[in-house]
This record gives sequence, structure tokens and C-alpha cells, in this order.
Amino acid sequence: MSSTPTSNGPLPLSDLLPDLLSTTAAALDAVARLAEAAERGVAALVAPGGRVDAAALDRHQVAAHGFAWVATYAEALRQMQGWAERLDRAGRLGELEACMLQAAFGEYLAQLDGGLAMSQGEIVRPADFGLADAERAAFRTDAVRRLIAAGNASALRLRIAELLADALHGGGFGEAALEDEALDMVREQFRRFVADVVEPHAHEWHLKDELIPMPVVEQMAEMGVFGLTVPEEDGGLGMGKLAMCVVTEELSRGYIGVGSLGTRAEIAAELIRLGGTAEQRARWLPRLASGEILPTAVFTEPNTGSDLGSLRTRAVLEGDTYRVTGAKTWITHGSRSDLMTLLVRTDPDAPGYRGLSMLLAEKPRGTEADPFPAEGMSGGEIPVLGYRGMKEYEIGFDGFAVPRENLLGGVEGQGFKQLMATFESARVQTAARAVGVAQNAMELGLRYAQERVQFGRPLAAFPRVAGKIAWMAVETMIARQLTYFAAREKDSDHRCDIEAGMAKLLAARVAWSNADNAVQIHGGNGYAVEYPISRVLCDARILNIFEGAAEIQAQVVARGLLTRRN
Repeated sequence: MSSTPTSNGPLPLSDLLPDLLSTTAAALDAVARLAEAAERGVAALVAPGGRVDAAALDRHQVAAHGFAWVATYAEALRQMQGWAERLDRAGRLGELEACMLQAAFGEYLAQLDGGLAMSQGEIVRPADFGLADAERAAFRTDAVRRLIAAGNASALRLRIAELLADALHGGGFGEAALEDEALDMVREQFRRFVADVVEPHAHEWHLKDELIPMPVVEQMAEMGVFGLTVPEEDGGLGMGKLAMCVVTEELSRGYIGVGSLGTRAEIAAELIRLGGTAEQRARWLPRLASGEILPTAVFTEPNTGSDLGSLRTRAVLEGDTYRVTGAKTWITHGSRSDLMTLLVRTDPDAPGYRGLSMLLAEKPRGTEADPFPAEGMSGGEIPVLGYRGMKEYEIGFDGFAVPRENLLGGVEGQGFKQLMATFESARVQTAARAVGVAQNAMELGLRYAQERVQFGRPLAAFPRVAGKIAWMAVETMIARQLTYFAAREKDSDHRCDIEAGMAKLLAARVAWSNADNAVQIHGGNGYAVEYPISRVLCDARILNIFEGAAEIQAQVVARGLLTRRN
């Protein structure tokens, strides 16, 4: 066991466990009331007539997005409480898990009371929601005050660090509480795959800016990664979104590029499963599920970003063929893919989203020398800091041909609606990727802190280093439980756009925070490209940007909650 700092005696959590669970439960009531008060305050600003006013929402964006974060914290704490109660009922709530629960509540309650970081330079405070002094005072119940005072104190963080000392050697980072032996087996299977096939080579792939080798892709196909959530009757495994999260998290813990390979198949299969004709389902889903064909999502355009209503790429029907003209950018895995889910404008006269359609556009696989060997199609690679295993491309279309039968659903004008139907799954999957990256960053930081000796002691023996690692472990568990919640909601056929947005919003921030802290633990070596943490830092940064930037996620959550209010 590596040296860890000694606290002023471990907190007597074994004696206080019943009190801890009842105290956190009581604090949840106060959190719910605070979130309701924040919602009323923001609604008064952006929905004075009962309906959200778009101009007012833009004008009061800080308050609205801050409310989204408050609601996300409230849901995250609810899920941590549920996690602890499930473990307690099963007799598996150990000291580490109890410490994590207490730290999570202590820190998030303190932030809700004093100021919450939406990003590194944006702190939202209760006054931003127009909360009255009485409402703020009402939040500070006895349970809240107790948890703020002791919940995430230095002694607790040091105790968590002590309990994590053997985590890399089988001690574990806390029970996930999946409550499903099959999913536990799936996690272990993919953990072994990552240890044997991904981790030894991931950093080299990154440094050389190489595509993930096809033998690795083929192994993933054999393991069912690309057909994980595709129904069995369509050639897949028919598993749920929670299984997808477990697999994605483990793959992304090894390398985000590997974890993201499944995202392409998830988006394409979901589009076809939900929006395709019977013939399209029969033609494409089994081949996607088996990995016979590799898809890519071709949505984004230069200067439009998340504003898909401004999309300009045209598809003109000539006989039985659509001719596509326009430019696309930030196309992940674009060259080596066989099938593009291509969002185009088929009706130039229909404003905004109404003229958009989705095409299932086939293409030949490219090479490094000729990335897009198709008539009417050209493009090149976009060099990037991280997220390199699939490469990013810009693509130009000049009369590129797509058969009319490849119009998704067979009806024009449905493209945006079809795409929106996939956003929940895509954002849950992205949250799971972020949890995997966060876990990887934490493990790299812990390993380095245990091995690196300074002033005669391992770095892990210094309280501030130990405290960083402890909080990284706690917040990773918070993000994990929130992500699992969103997945369970999706598996239960509940609408979960808000929950998926919350999971992606928080998990992406945690991944970046963990990576940044792990670099700090590495010191100067963290800035050297030879150390894997430098790769993880670059990979983590994209998570706040793609699949809906953090600001977009906050907008989605805020608008969704305020709309539900009516």
C-alpha cells in the first residue's frame, strides 16, 4: 500500500451511517425547495406570461443556464442518495461509499448556497435567480448546515484518499450499484479487453495521429459493440442504454477514440430504427450491428455549428437521384466510413428546420492518400489536439449522387425531427464517454501520485494531492450515477432529453476537471507529450464542445424544465 496522509482520525462513519443517510435525505428536501425557488425566479425573468419568451431567455441567459446547473446538482444528489440507499439495502454500503456520499452532499450543498461554477470563469450565485433572503435562509436547514460543515472537510477527503490507496490493485473506486450480474460481467469483459488491447497502444496511436487499427475495430465488432442496442430481430444484441453506458465507459477509460467508435453506430442505427422504412431497417441495421459497414454522421456545416436551422447543403431530386451540393465539417471517422447519415436541405423555400431531410448516403472507404474516392465528393483532414483515433474531416459535395430510395423514411422534410429523436441516446452515450475519461484521468493521477517521490515521500502523502484525488473519485461517481439514471429512464421508455442533457453537462465538466487536476499532480511531466495524461487532457476538452456544447446543454435543460412548468 502506498503512503497516504493521515487524517485527524477517521470519521466514525460506521457509527453515524443511519444518521448520514437520514441527514442527506433531509437535505434533499431543502435542495428541492431551493431549486423550485430558483425556477420561480428564472420563470419571472424569461416566462413572465407563462410561456418561455425566446428574447427574454437570451437576455437572461446567465440566470437561465445557472438554473439548469442548480437543477442538475439537485438531480445528481438525488441519484447519489438513491445509489447509497440501494447499497445499504444490499448490505454493501461500505465506508468508502459512505464517505463519497457525505463529500458529494457537503460540496454541492456549499456550492448551491454560495456559488456554483458553470465553467472556470463563470460562477452563478443565488442572487442571480432573484432569490429572497428568506428563501436562502430557508435552504440552510439543520441537515444542510451539518453537511456543509463536515461533508467535504479536509479530514473526510484524506480518509477517502486512504481508502483509495489500493484502488489500482483491486481495491476499487466504490461500488457502482448496477444491481445486475450480467452487466457486471459485461464490465469485466470490456475492462480486460481494454487492458490487453487498448491501453498498451492508445498513447502511441495518439502521438502518431493514427486511425485505430482495423483489427481492433474488428474485435470490437465481434464483441457486439456496434449492435449493442440494436434489436435482436434486426441483428443486434438487443441490450439497453444502461449496458451501452457500461461498455462505453470502459472503452473510453482506455481511449476516448475507441469508446467513440460505438457512437457512430449508435447514432446511425437509432436514426434508421426510429425513422427508416421497413426496407431500410432490413438493409442497414444488420450490417451496422455486425460492423460490416462503418457509419459517420454528416450534419455540421461551416459557420452553422449547433444552428442546424441555418443548414445550407442542398439535395436536388433529379429523376430517382438526389444530387447533393454543399460543404460539411467536423465529420468524425469520415474517410474510413461506408455510410453517411447526411443531413441536407431538400426544400429551399421551407424556413429553418422544416426543409431538412436525412439521406443514407453510401460511399467507398478512403485512404490516407485519397480520403474521399467518390465522384462529386472531396475533402481533407482537420488536424486536432486530441480525439484523434478516428480523425476529423471537412467534406465538399458537388453533385454527389444518392439514390432516392435512400431518403430516410421515404418522406422529405423529416430530417430534423428524425435527428432530434436520437439526441437523448447520443447524449447519454457521450456522458458515459466522459465518465470513462474522468475515470482514466483519476487513475493516472493516483498512479503517478503513488509512484512519484518528492522530499522523501510519495506525492500521495501530501494532503492537497490526496484531496484532489479524493474529490476526483467522488465527482466521477456523481457523474456516473447521473448518467446511469438517464440511461435507465431511456430504457424505461421515458422521455429523458432533460436528464440526458444534465448527464452530459455534468460529466463533461468532471472529465475536464479531473484531467486538469491530474496534470497538476504530474507537475511538469504532465505537460510532456510522452505522458498519457497529456493525451487525456486534450481528449477531455472536446467533451464540453461536441454533441451539443455545454451552453447548448444548459439551454436545453433550462428551456425544458421551464416548459414542463406549464
